[in-house]
Amino acid sequence: MNEEQRLLLLEKAKDFFRTEIVEAHISTACKKAGKLVNYNVNPFLFKYLANFLKGNDDPRSIAEALVLPRVLGSSINTSFGMRIQKLISELFESFGSTTPGIDIEFIDATDGRKKYCQLKSGPNTINHDDVETIFGHFKATINLARTNNLNIGINDMIVGVIYGEQNELSSHYKRISENFPVIIGKDFWYKLTGKEDFYFQLIDVVGEVALEVDGTKILDQTITALSKEIAAKFS
Repeated sequence: MNEEQRLLLLEKAKDFFRTEIVEAHISTACKKAGKLVNYNVNPFLFKYLANFLKGNDDPRSIAEALVLPRVLGSSINTSFGMRIQKLISELFESFGSTTPGIDIEFIDATDGRKKYCQLKSGPNTINHDDVETIFGHFKATINLARTNNLNIGINDMIVGVIYGEQNELSSHYKRISENFPVIIGKDFWYKLTGKEDFYFQLIDVVGEVALEVDGTKILDQTITALSKEIAAKFS
């Protein structure tokens, strides 16, 4: 990858985050968070959480205790996870796979071999059932390769984790790594681009997009809308 290609990828990443993540977060996640019907409110805990957060249990405090974890945590993480494959496909247009159960195929910049990769978001984003599914897809790909006399080894079947560090991988990923490589964060992006520090450059440019966003107004509107519903239902 030359300098022009590197800069183009980083600019594409900024555009992706701006249009796919930020816009969805503001237009969809915040809108849903402002409606009580979208919560499974625990009647034993909601007043406690409001008091824990704000020192009182008035409707607005309850609304903040519900909205903040949703808007600043689960919703945007879910949104990002759902768009992983699209992120890679937009950054690396030729990496799409036609192999069943494989998200992307690419030439590893570190060893020159073709990799068959399942993409995952972060170090804690799979469960027990996902492990068996990944094993099944990888074994099927290897068997197909043997049938077609293709040179595919176990180390060419990888799970690529977009962000995080090796010591953060969950026990499910560790189980996979006993059979197939799990490549995470910096090392994964190095294999994709051939640039050891590309992962950190990517984080930096996404941070630049973050500086464009002031969500205080929309957050206040979301909390206000929810507090009115809470007041009407529980007061």
